Amino acid sequence: MSATRVILDFTIAGAVLGVIVASVIVPPALGWYNSPGNIGAGKPIETLCNVPELIRYATRHLIEGQLVGAAIGAVVLLPIGVRRSRRASPPGPPVATR
Repeated sequence: MSATRVILDFTIAGAVLGVIVASVIVPPALGWYNSPGNIGAGKPIETLCNVPELIRYATRHLIEGQLVGAAIGAVVLLPIGVRRSRRASPPGPPVATR
C-alpha cells in the first residue's frame, strides 16, 4: 500500500471517528448550553409556537459540531498515518551505479 494511501486512510478514519463522537457529544451539550425560551440571539423563542426555527437551530449546531469533530479527528490521526506510512513503505529498488 502506498504511503499516500495510508495517510489518506488514517485521515478519513479520523474524520469519521470525529463525526461519530460529535454526534454523541453535541446534542447533550446543546441541551445543557441553551436554557428553554432563550435560543435565539437576543430574542426569546417560544418552542411551542416556533418549532421550525428550533429545529433549524438545533440541526445547524449539530452539523457544525460534526464538522468540527471531523476536522479534529482528521488532524489527530494525520500524524499517526504519516508515521505508519513511513514504517510501512518498502524501500525503493537499488540504484545501479557505473
